[in-house]
Amino acid sequence: MAAMIGHQDAEKAFLEAWQGGRLHHAWLLAGPQGMGKGSFADRMARFLVTHGPGGARTAVALDDRGDDAAARLVDAGNHPEIIRLTRQPKDKGKDLARNITIDQVRQMIRRLHLSLSLGDWRVIIVDAVDDLENDGANALLKTLEEPPTKTLFLLVSHSPGRLLPTIRSRCRILRFQPVDRDVMLSWLHGLRPMLNMPEARAIVGASGGVPGKALALIDSDVAAMEKKLLAIAVSGDPENRLREALAREVGGTTNRARLELVIDIVPGLLAAMARERPVAEIALVLAQWDRVQRTVRDAIRGSYDGTMVGFEIGNCLAELAPRPAQTAR
Repeated sequence: MAAMIGHQDAEKAFLEAWQGGRLHHAWLLAGPQGMGKGSFADRMARFLVTHGPGGARTAVALDDRGDDAAARLVDAGNHPEIIRLTRQPKDKGKDLARNITIDQVRQMIRRLHLSLSLGDWRVIIVDAVDDLENDGANALLKTLEEPPTKTLFLLVSHSPGRLLPTIRSRCRILRFQPVDRDVMLSWLHGLRPMLNMPEARAIVGASGGVPGKALALIDSDVAAMEKKLLAIAVSGDPENRLREALAREVGGTTNRARLELVIDIVPGLLAAMARERPVAEIALVLAQWDRVQRTVRDAIRGSYDGTMVGFEIGNCLAELAPRPAQTAR
């Protein structure tokens, strides 16, 4: 698994609380999806069940191994004091249920009444707390209001503003903010040195500073997307086949990252075309650049229909196709 970035402040806050012996019973890990909040919760849980009650004066790091026997159980996914609530596969298939159910929360609460069987801490990870059913959220709230001793709740949230205010108020919040562009570029270059700089910049720009999103975009193949866009600009796509394919590829909520990649690629593509065109044609390229920008602005203000945006970007590129020379009469 690729190392994530953007966790330094959260790690410092957690370790200072542990070393000071003032570890809050519930932590809300809040920020955009793809920041690695779930993996950070796993690291917090691993640290607690392998390092004792806290209040240590010696310097430690979050990934220090600690007790070897406990660490081996964590590695095997069998540590009895780490409980995870996540959406489960439905009907034994690959698709996940829409929510974390009230039954899952009740089962977790029953386990809280049992004595610790190993170590000094029990850790409950809810990933993501946004996925709780209403009844499950209310049941969790009651537990947060009267928490068992030596029990830590780690609540992962991609949309903390949508949570019950009373849940938020019971938690200490760790915020995971998008990473600075230059830091992202350096990280991505170290992680994928085969990427050329224009590709890396396109990925970082489309990722919005979210590392997990950047990793997903690498699989989108920036060079292949540029080739598809250029094919529209070169051919004019007279039968609309290329534009329709582009619209399908970037449409829908599941393809939002791919659409944002296209939006980030197009300005650079148009700039390159402007440099290569005769002076008389530069105005046409700039006009299409303005048209792309208007399309994106209107989409953000409206419903953000990815299919429509993708097709309209294709229309802009098609306008730049070379026109056949007219036969002199």
